[in-house]
Amino acid sequence: EEPVPPGVPSCPLPGKICDVARGERPGSCCGMAMAGLRTAKYQLPEWHRRNAKVYNQAYTVGEESERDRAESKHLSKHAAGCAQRAQQYSKTTLGQRLQDIHFWRVELQKEVMELDAETNLLAAQKLRLQRALDATEVPYGVVTDNLQCRERRQPPDLVIDEVERQLLKEADLLRNIRDLLKRTIIQATNQIRSNRIQKECCELDWSDKVETYHIDDKCVGYNNDSTNIQAHPSSVKFEENASTPKTWAQFSHDNIYNAEQEKLASVQLRSLINTIIHDVSEDLRMQRAAVNEAFDNHCRELDDAKLRLEQHLEKILKDIGEQEANIVALKQAIRDKETHLKVAQTRLYDRSFRPNVELCKDEAQFRLVSEVEELTVFLEALKRKLMESEQCLKNLEETRMKLEKEIAVKANSIFIDREKCMTFRIRYPVDLEVASYK
Repeated sequence: EEPVPPGVPSCPLPGKICDVARGERPGSCCGMAMAGLRTAKYQLPEWHRRNAKVYNQAYTVGEESERDRAESKHLSKHAAGCAQRAQQYSKTTLGQRLQDIHFWRVELQKEVMELDAETNLLAAQKLRLQRALDATEVPYGVVTDNLQCRERRQPPDLVIDEVERQLLKEADLLRNIRDLLKRTIIQATNQIRSNRIQKECCELDWSDKVETYHIDDKCVGYNNDSTNIQAHPSSVKFEENASTPKTWAQFSHDNIYNAEQEKLASVQLRSLINTIIHDVSEDLRMQRAAVNEAFDNHCRELDDAKLRLEQHLEKILKDIGEQEANIVALKQAIRDKETHLKVAQTRLYDRSFRPNVELCKDEAQFRLVSEVEELTVFLEALKRKLMESEQCLKNLEETRMKLEKEIAVKANSIFIDREKCMTFRIRYPVDLEVASYK
Protein backbone atom coordinates (compact mmCIF):
# COMPACT_ATOMS: atom_id res chain seq x y z
CA GLU A 1 0.00 0.00 0.00
CA GLU A 2 1.39 3.42 -0.98
CA PRO A 3 2.23 5.85 1.86
CA VAL A 4 -0.06 8.79 2.33
CA PRO A 5 1.64 12.18 1.81
CA PRO A 6 1.68 14.45 4.81
CA GLY A 7 -1.20 16.90 4.96
CA VAL A 8 -0.67 20.61 4.27
CA PRO A 9 -3.18 23.12 5.58
CA SER A 10 -5.02 24.80 2.74
CA CYS A 11 -4.98 28.55 2.45
CA PRO A 12 -6.00 30.97 -0.32
CA LEU A 13 -3.24 31.88 -2.76
CA PRO A 14 -2.38 35.51 -3.25
CA GLY A 15 -3.80 36.93 -6.43
CA LYS A 16 -1.61 38.44 -9.20
CA ILE A 17 -2.67 41.18 -11.44
CA CYS A 18 -1.16 41.05 -14.94
CA ASP A 19 -1.04 44.18 -17.00
CA VAL A 20 -1.51 43.30 -20.64
CA ALA A 21 -0.62 45.86 -23.26
CA ARG A 22 -3.42 46.04 -25.78
CA GLY A 23 -2.68 46.43 -29.37
CA GLU A 24 -4.29 48.47 -32.05
CA ARG A 25 -5.57 45.36 -34.00
CA PRO A 26 -9.25 44.89 -33.23
CA GLY A 27 -10.09 41.62 -31.58
CA SER A 28 -6.60 41.13 -30.29
CA CYS A 29 -5.98 40.99 -26.67
CA CYS A 30 -2.37 41.82 -26.84
CA GLY A 31 -1.66 43.56 -30.14
CA MET A 32 1.28 42.56 -32.31
CA ALA A 33 3.20 39.71 -30.73
CA MET A 34 6.91 39.54 -30.65
CA ALA A 35 8.68 37.68 -33.48
CA GLY A 36 8.97 33.97 -32.61
CA LEU A 37 7.53 34.43 -29.14
CA ARG A 38 4.14 35.26 -27.95
CA THR A 39 3.50 35.88 -24.35
CA ALA A 40 -0.19 36.60 -24.60
CA LYS A 41 -2.91 34.01 -24.87
CA TYR A 42 -4.83 33.32 -28.13
CA GLN A 43 -8.42 34.07 -28.53
CA LEU A 44 -10.72 31.11 -29.04
CA PRO A 45 -11.65 31.94 -32.68
CA GLU A 46 -7.99 32.40 -33.48
CA TRP A 47 -7.21 29.06 -31.91
CA HIS A 48 -9.88 27.39 -34.03
CA ARG A 49 -8.66 29.07 -37.20
CA ARG A 50 -5.10 28.04 -36.48
CA ASN A 51 -6.14 24.47 -35.81
CA ALA A 52 -8.12 24.44 -39.05
CA LYS A 53 -5.16 25.81 -40.97
CA VAL A 54 -2.80 23.22 -39.48
CA TYR A 55 -5.30 20.47 -40.26
CA ASN A 56 -5.77 21.68 -43.83
CA GLN A 57 -2.01 21.84 -44.38
CA ALA A 58 -1.55 18.37 -42.87
CA TYR A 59 -4.42 17.00 -45.00
CA THR A 60 -2.96 18.54 -48.16
CA VAL A 61 0.54 17.19 -47.40
CA GLY A 62 -0.96 13.78 -46.58
CA GLU A 63 -2.86 13.71 -49.88
CA GLU A 64 0.27 14.68 -51.78
CA SER A 65 2.23 12.04 -49.89
CA GLU A 66 -0.43 9.41 -50.56
CA ARG A 67 -0.55 10.36 -54.24
CA ASP A 68 3.25 10.26 -54.42
CA ARG A 69 3.31 6.88 -52.74
CA ALA A 70 0.73 5.54 -55.15
CA GLU A 71 2.68 6.85 -58.13
CA SER A 72 5.91 5.48 -56.70
CA LYS A 73 4.28 2.14 -56.04
CA HIS A 74 2.83 1.99 -59.54
CA LEU A 75 6.16 3.02 -61.11
CA SER A 76 8.05 0.50 -58.96
CA LYS A 77 5.58 -2.22 -59.83
CA HIS A 78 5.76 -1.39 -63.53
CA ALA A 79 9.57 -1.21 -63.46
CA ALA A 80 9.76 -4.47 -61.50
CA GLY A 81 7.46 -6.19 -64.00
CA CYS A 82 9.44 -4.92 -66.98
CA ALA A 83 12.73 -5.86 -65.35
CA GLN A 84 11.35 -9.29 -64.41
CA ARG A 85 10.06 -9.90 -67.95
CA ALA A 86 13.33 -8.72 -69.46
CA GLN A 87 15.31 -10.90 -67.07
CA GLN A 88 13.05 -13.89 -67.78
CA TYR A 89 13.32 -13.34 -71.54
CA SER A 90 17.11 -13.14 -71.26
CA LYS A 91 17.06 -16.30 -69.15
CA THR A 92 14.89 -18.04 -71.74
CA THR A 93 17.24 -16.91 -74.53
CA LEU A 94 20.21 -18.20 -72.57
CA GLY A 95 18.35 -21.46 -71.98
CA GLN A 96 17.77 -21.86 -75.73
CA ARG A 97 21.42 -21.09 -76.31
CA LEU A 98 22.31 -23.73 -73.73
CA GLN A 99 20.21 -26.25 -75.66
CA ASP A 100 22.06 -25.40 -78.88
CA ILE A 101 25.43 -25.66 -77.16
CA HIS A 102 24.36 -28.90 -75.48
CA PHE A 103 23.28 -30.34 -78.84
CA TRP A 104 26.60 -29.65 -80.54
CA ARG A 105 28.52 -30.62 -77.40
CA VAL A 106 26.74 -33.98 -77.31
CA GLU A 107 27.30 -34.50 -81.03
CA LEU A 108 30.98 -33.61 -80.73
CA GLN A 109 31.39 -35.77 -77.64
CA LYS A 110 29.66 -38.65 -79.43
CA GLU A 111 31.91 -38.15 -82.44
CA VAL A 112 35.03 -37.97 -80.26
CA MET A 113 34.05 -41.16 -78.46
CA GLU A 114 33.20 -42.96 -81.70
CA LEU A 115 36.39 -41.77 -83.36
CA ASP A 116 38.41 -42.75 -80.30
CA ALA A 117 36.73 -46.16 -80.24
CA GLU A 118 37.35 -46.57 -83.96
CA THR A 119 40.99 -45.55 -83.50
CA ASN A 120 41.33 -48.09 -80.71
CA LEU A 121 39.78 -50.77 -82.93
CA LEU A 122 42.14 -49.86 -85.76
CA ALA A 123 45.06 -49.88 -83.30
CA ALA A 124 43.93 -53.33 -82.21
CA GLN A 125 43.86 -54.41 -85.86
CA LYS A 126 47.33 -52.97 -86.32
CA LEU A 127 48.44 -54.92 -83.28
CA ARG A 128 46.90 -58.01 -84.84
CA LEU A 129 48.94 -57.36 -87.98
CA GLN A 130 52.10 -56.99 -85.93
CA ARG A 131 51.33 -60.17 -83.99
CA ALA A 132 50.55 -62.00 -87.20
CA LEU A 133 53.84 -60.76 -88.65
CA ASP A 134 55.66 -61.90 -85.52
CA ALA A 135 53.82 -65.22 -85.68
CA THR A 136 55.18 -65.84 -89.19
CA GLU A 137 58.75 -65.87 -87.86
CA VAL A 138 58.21 -69.24 -86.19
CA PRO A 139 56.75 -70.96 -89.31
CA TYR A 140 59.52 -69.50 -91.46
CA GLY A 141 62.14 -70.80 -89.02
CA VAL A 142 60.36 -74.18 -88.93
CA VAL A 143 60.35 -74.47 -92.71
CA THR A 144 64.02 -73.49 -92.92
CA ASP A 145 64.97 -75.97 -90.21
CA ASN A 146 62.97 -78.77 -91.90
CA LEU A 147 64.73 -78.15 -95.20
CA GLN A 148 68.13 -78.15 -93.47
CA CYS A 149 67.34 -81.35 -91.59
CA ARG A 150 66.26 -83.10 -94.79
CA GLU A 151 69.54 -82.08 -96.39
CA ARG A 152 71.23 -84.41 -93.88
CA ARG A 153 69.42 -87.49 -95.22
CA GLN A 154 71.52 -90.39 -96.42
CA PRO A 155 71.95 -90.75 -100.19
CA PRO A 156 69.22 -93.43 -100.58
CA ASP A 157 66.68 -91.05 -99.15
CA LEU A 158 68.22 -87.82 -100.46
CA VAL A 159 65.55 -87.26 -103.10
CA ILE A 160 63.27 -84.38 -104.08
CA ASP A 161 60.09 -85.97 -102.77
CA GLU A 162 56.63 -84.56 -102.15
CA VAL A 163 57.56 -83.41 -98.64
CA GLU A 164 60.44 -81.27 -99.91
CA ARG A 165 58.31 -79.77 -102.70
CA GLN A 166 55.63 -78.80 -100.19
CA LEU A 167 58.24 -77.30 -97.85
CA LEU A 168 59.68 -75.12 -100.66
CA LYS A 169 56.18 -73.97 -101.57
CA GLU A 170 55.50 -73.13 -97.94
CA ALA A 171 58.69 -71.04 -97.69
CA ASP A 172 57.69 -68.93 -100.75
CA LEU A 173 54.19 -68.43 -99.34
CA LEU A 174 55.56 -67.19 -96.00
CA ARG A 175 57.84 -64.64 -97.68
CA ASN A 176 54.90 -63.19 -99.66
CA ILE A 177 52.71 -63.06 -96.55
CA ARG A 178 55.34 -61.17 -94.56
CA ASP A 179 55.72 -58.53 -97.31
CA LEU A 180 51.92 -58.01 -97.48
CA LEU A 181 51.59 -57.66 -93.69
CA LYS A 182 54.38 -55.07 -93.53
CA ARG A 183 52.72 -52.90 -96.21
CA THR A 184 49.35 -53.09 -94.42
CA ILE A 185 50.93 -52.08 -91.09
CA ILE A 186 52.29 -48.89 -92.67
CA GLN A 187 48.84 -48.07 -94.09
CA ALA A 188 47.20 -48.63 -90.69
CA THR A 189 49.76 -46.38 -88.98
CA ASN A 190 48.98 -43.50 -91.37
CA GLN A 191 45.24 -43.89 -90.83
CA ILE A 192 45.63 -43.91 -87.04
CA ARG A 193 47.59 -40.67 -87.28
CA SER A 194 44.79 -39.06 -89.36
CA ASN A 195 42.15 -40.27 -86.89
CA ARG A 196 43.99 -38.77 -83.94
CA ILE A 197 44.49 -35.42 -85.70
CA GLN A 198 40.77 -35.15 -86.45
CA LYS A 199 39.90 -36.33 -82.94
CA GLU A 200 42.05 -33.52 -81.53
CA CYS A 201 40.14 -30.96 -83.62
CA CYS A 202 36.83 -32.28 -82.32
CA GLU A 203 38.13 -32.34 -78.75
CA LEU A 204 39.21 -28.69 -78.96
CA ASP A 205 35.78 -27.71 -80.28
CA TRP A 206 34.09 -29.84 -77.61
CA SER A 207 36.27 -28.31 -74.88
CA ASP A 208 35.33 -24.78 -75.98
CA LYS A 209 31.65 -25.69 -75.92
CA VAL A 210 31.96 -27.24 -72.47
CA GLU A 211 33.53 -24.07 -71.14
CA THR A 212 30.92 -21.93 -72.89
CA TYR A 213 28.15 -24.13 -71.51
CA HIS A 214 29.44 -23.68 -67.98
CA ILE A 215 29.62 -19.89 -68.48
CA ASP A 216 26.08 -19.63 -69.87
CA ASP A 217 24.77 -22.08 -67.28
CA LYS A 218 26.27 -19.87 -64.58
CA CYS A 219 24.62 -16.85 -66.22
CA VAL A 220 21.24 -18.64 -66.21
CA GLY A 221 21.66 -19.26 -62.50
CA TYR A 222 22.13 -15.58 -61.66
CA ASN A 223 19.19 -13.84 -59.98
CA ASN A 224 18.57 -10.76 -57.83
CA ASP A 225 19.48 -12.70 -54.70
CA SER A 226 22.85 -13.84 -56.03
CA THR A 227 25.82 -12.72 -53.95
CA ASN A 228 28.40 -12.69 -56.74
CA ILE A 229 26.79 -10.15 -59.08
CA GLN A 230 28.56 -6.85 -59.77
CA ALA A 231 28.23 -3.83 -62.01
CA HIS A 232 30.19 -4.08 -65.30
CA PRO A 233 29.24 -1.07 -67.47
CA SER A 234 32.01 -1.78 -70.02
CA SER A 235 30.64 -5.26 -70.80
CA VAL A 236 27.82 -3.87 -73.00
CA LYS A 237 29.57 -4.32 -76.34
CA PHE A 238 30.12 -6.79 -79.20
CA GLU A 239 33.53 -8.37 -79.75
CA GLU A 240 35.07 -7.68 -83.14
CA ASN A 241 36.27 -11.28 -83.61
CA ALA A 242 32.94 -12.80 -82.57
CA SER A 243 31.40 -15.44 -84.84
CA THR A 244 27.84 -15.54 -86.11
CA PRO A 245 25.41 -18.33 -85.24
CA LYS A 246 25.72 -19.64 -88.81
CA THR A 247 29.53 -19.77 -88.84
CA TRP A 248 29.48 -21.12 -85.29
CA ALA A 249 27.26 -24.06 -86.27
CA GLN A 250 29.11 -24.60 -89.57
CA PHE A 251 32.43 -24.92 -87.76
CA SER A 252 31.18 -27.81 -85.60
CA HIS A 253 29.40 -29.36 -88.59
CA ASP A 254 32.64 -29.40 -90.59
CA ASN A 255 34.53 -31.01 -87.73
CA ILE A 256 31.90 -33.74 -87.41
CA TYR A 257 31.84 -34.30 -91.18
CA ASN A 258 35.63 -34.65 -91.37
CA ALA A 259 35.56 -37.03 -88.40
CA GLU A 260 32.91 -39.14 -90.12
CA GLN A 261 35.06 -39.35 -93.25
CA GLU A 262 38.11 -40.49 -91.29
CA LYS A 263 35.98 -42.96 -89.37
CA LEU A 264 34.61 -44.42 -92.60
CA ALA A 265 38.11 -44.81 -94.02
CA SER A 266 39.18 -46.49 -90.78
CA VAL A 267 36.24 -48.93 -90.90
CA GLN A 268 37.07 -49.87 -94.48
CA LEU A 269 40.73 -50.41 -93.57
CA ARG A 270 39.75 -52.60 -90.62
CA SER A 271 37.58 -54.71 -92.92
CA LEU A 272 40.48 -55.02 -95.33
CA ILE A 273 42.79 -56.09 -92.50
CA ASN A 274 40.31 -58.76 -91.40
CA THR A 275 40.14 -60.07 -94.95
CA ILE A 276 43.93 -60.10 -95.34
CA ILE A 277 44.52 -61.89 -92.04
CA HIS A 278 41.79 -64.43 -92.78
CA ASP A 279 43.04 -65.15 -96.32
CA VAL A 280 46.72 -65.50 -95.43
CA SER A 281 45.79 -67.59 -92.40
CA GLU A 282 43.71 -69.91 -94.56
CA ASP A 283 46.44 -70.23 -97.20
CA LEU A 284 49.06 -70.93 -94.58
CA ARG A 285 46.80 -73.43 -92.80
CA MET A 286 46.17 -75.40 -95.98
CA GLN A 287 49.87 -75.49 -96.85
CA ARG A 288 50.77 -76.54 -93.32
CA ALA A 289 48.20 -79.34 -93.49
CA ALA A 290 49.70 -80.60 -96.76
CA VAL A 291 53.22 -80.71 -95.29
CA ASN A 292 52.07 -82.35 -92.06
CA GLU A 293 50.15 -85.01 -93.95
CA ALA A 294 53.32 -86.02 -95.78
CA PHE A 295 55.18 -86.37 -92.48
CA ASP A 296 52.30 -88.17 -90.74
CA ASN A 297 52.08 -90.89 -93.38
CA HIS A 298 55.73 -91.79 -92.77
CA CYS A 299 55.38 -91.94 -88.99
CA ARG A 300 52.13 -93.92 -88.80
CA GLU A 301 53.72 -97.36 -89.20
CA LEU A 302 56.21 -96.73 -86.41
CA ASP A 303 53.36 -95.66 -84.14
CA ASP A 304 51.45 -98.89 -84.83
CA ALA A 305 54.45 -101.11 -84.06
CA LYS A 306 55.20 -99.20 -80.88
CA LEU A 307 51.58 -99.48 -79.80
CA ARG A 308 51.56 -103.29 -80.18
CA LEU A 309 54.76 -103.58 -78.14
CA GLU A 310 53.30 -101.39 -75.44
CA GLN A 311 50.20 -103.57 -75.26
CA HIS A 312 52.39 -106.69 -74.78
CA LEU A 313 54.41 -104.86 -72.15
CA GLU A 314 51.24 -103.94 -70.29
CA LYS A 315 50.20 -107.62 -70.18
CA ILE A 316 53.68 -108.70 -69.02
CA LEU A 317 53.66 -106.06 -66.27
CA LYS A 318 50.30 -107.36 -65.12
CA ASP A 319 51.68 -110.94 -65.07
CA ILE A 320 54.72 -109.76 -63.13
CA GLY A 321 52.48 -108.17 -60.53
CA GLU A 322 50.40 -111.32 -60.19
CA GLN A 323 53.53 -113.53 -60.04
CA GLU A 324 55.04 -111.36 -57.32
CA ALA A 325 51.82 -111.67 -55.35
CA ASN A 326 51.97 -115.48 -55.88
CA ILE A 327 55.55 -115.60 -54.57
CA VAL A 328 54.55 -113.60 -51.51
CA ALA A 329 51.69 -116.05 -50.88
CA LEU A 330 54.04 -119.07 -51.27
CA LYS A 331 56.51 -117.59 -48.82
CA GLN A 332 53.72 -116.95 -46.36
CA ALA A 333 52.48 -120.56 -46.79
CA ILE A 334 56.01 -121.88 -46.17
CA ARG A 335 56.27 -119.77 -43.00
CA ASP A 336 52.89 -121.08 -41.83
CA LYS A 337 53.87 -124.73 -42.47
CA GLU A 338 57.20 -124.26 -40.70
CA THR A 339 55.26 -122.97 -37.69
CA HIS A 340 53.03 -126.04 -37.73
CA LEU A 341 56.13 -128.25 -38.05
CA LYS A 342 57.75 -126.54 -35.05
CA VAL A 343 54.61 -127.14 -33.00
CA ALA A 344 54.57 -130.86 -33.87
CA GLN A 345 58.32 -131.31 -33.28
CA THR A 346 58.07 -129.47 -29.93
CA ARG A 347 55.28 -131.80 -28.87
CA LEU A 348 57.37 -134.86 -29.78
CA TYR A 349 60.39 -133.43 -27.99
CA ASP A 350 58.46 -132.75 -24.81
CA ARG A 351 56.82 -136.24 -24.86
CA SER A 352 60.26 -137.87 -25.05
CA PHE A 353 60.78 -136.85 -21.41
CA ARG A 354 57.89 -139.00 -20.10
CA PRO A 355 59.17 -141.21 -17.18
CA ASN A 356 59.46 -145.05 -17.15
CA VAL A 357 56.50 -146.90 -18.48
CA GLU A 358 54.78 -143.65 -19.45
CA LEU A 359 57.13 -143.47 -22.48
CA CYS A 360 54.48 -145.25 -24.52
CA LYS A 361 54.02 -145.52 -28.31
CA ASP A 362 50.42 -144.46 -28.12
CA GLU A 363 48.12 -143.20 -30.81
CA ALA A 364 49.08 -139.55 -30.10
CA GLN A 365 52.77 -140.45 -30.68
CA PHE A 366 51.99 -142.02 -34.03
CA ARG A 367 49.78 -139.04 -35.00
CA LEU A 368 52.52 -136.53 -34.19
CA VAL A 369 55.13 -138.45 -36.19
CA SER A 370 52.74 -138.69 -39.15
CA GLU A 371 52.03 -134.93 -38.90
CA VAL A 372 55.76 -134.11 -38.99
CA GLU A 373 56.26 -136.29 -42.10
CA GLU A 374 53.29 -134.72 -43.91
CA LEU A 375 54.43 -131.19 -43.08
CA THR A 376 57.95 -131.98 -44.29
CA VAL A 377 56.59 -133.19 -47.65
CA PHE A 378 54.42 -130.09 -48.02
CA LEU A 379 57.33 -127.80 -47.18
CA GLU A 380 59.55 -129.39 -49.82
CA ALA A 381 56.78 -129.08 -52.43
CA LEU A 382 56.15 -125.44 -51.52
CA LYS A 383 59.87 -124.63 -51.71
CA ARG A 384 60.13 -126.25 -55.15
CA LYS A 385 57.11 -124.31 -56.32
CA LEU A 386 58.66 -121.13 -54.89
CA MET A 387 61.84 -121.73 -56.91
CA GLU A 388 59.77 -122.36 -60.05
CA SER A 389 57.75 -119.19 -59.43
CA GLU A 390 60.89 -117.13 -58.90
CA GLN A 391 62.33 -118.52 -62.13
CA CYS A 392 59.07 -117.67 -63.89
CA LEU A 393 59.25 -114.17 -62.45
CA LYS A 394 62.81 -113.88 -63.67
CA ASN A 395 61.71 -114.91 -67.16
CA LEU A 396 58.94 -112.33 -67.03
CA GLU A 397 61.42 -109.64 -65.99
CA GLU A 398 63.72 -110.58 -68.87
CA THR A 399 60.81 -110.45 -71.27
CA ARG A 400 59.83 -107.06 -69.84
CA MET A 401 63.35 -105.76 -70.39
CA LYS A 402 63.35 -107.00 -73.99
CA LEU A 403 60.00 -105.37 -74.66
CA GLU A 404 61.15 -102.10 -73.08
CA LYS A 405 64.28 -102.15 -75.25
CA GLU A 406 62.19 -102.74 -78.35
CA ILE A 407 59.85 -99.91 -77.38
CA ALA A 408 62.86 -97.65 -76.79
CA VAL A 409 64.15 -98.53 -80.24
CA LYS A 410 60.80 -97.66 -81.78
CA ALA A 411 60.62 -94.45 -79.76
CA ASN A 412 64.09 -93.51 -80.97
CA SER A 413 63.01 -94.14 -84.56
CA ILE A 414 59.95 -91.95 -84.03
CA PHE A 415 62.18 -89.28 -82.48
CA ILE A 416 64.36 -89.25 -85.58
CA ASP A 417 61.44 -89.12 -88.03
CA ARG A 418 59.00 -86.99 -86.10
CA GLU A 419 60.72 -85.09 -83.32
CA LYS A 420 63.65 -83.83 -85.39
CA CYS A 421 61.47 -82.59 -88.24
CA MET A 422 58.14 -82.14 -86.49
CA THR A 423 59.21 -80.53 -83.21
CA PHE A 424 59.30 -77.09 -84.73
CA ARG A 425 56.08 -77.83 -86.59
CA ILE A 426 54.40 -78.41 -83.25
CA ARG A 427 55.34 -74.81 -82.41
CA TYR A 428 53.84 -73.80 -85.75
CA PRO A 429 50.81 -71.56 -85.09
CA VAL A 430 47.64 -73.57 -85.51
CA ASP A 431 45.96 -70.57 -87.11
CA LEU A 432 47.58 -67.25 -88.01
CA GLU A 433 44.24 -65.50 -87.45
CA VAL A 434 44.02 -66.90 -83.92
CA ALA A 435 47.67 -66.08 -83.26
CA SER A 436 46.96 -62.44 -84.14
CA TYR A 437 44.73 -62.13 -81.04
CA LYS A 438 47.30 -63.50 -78.58
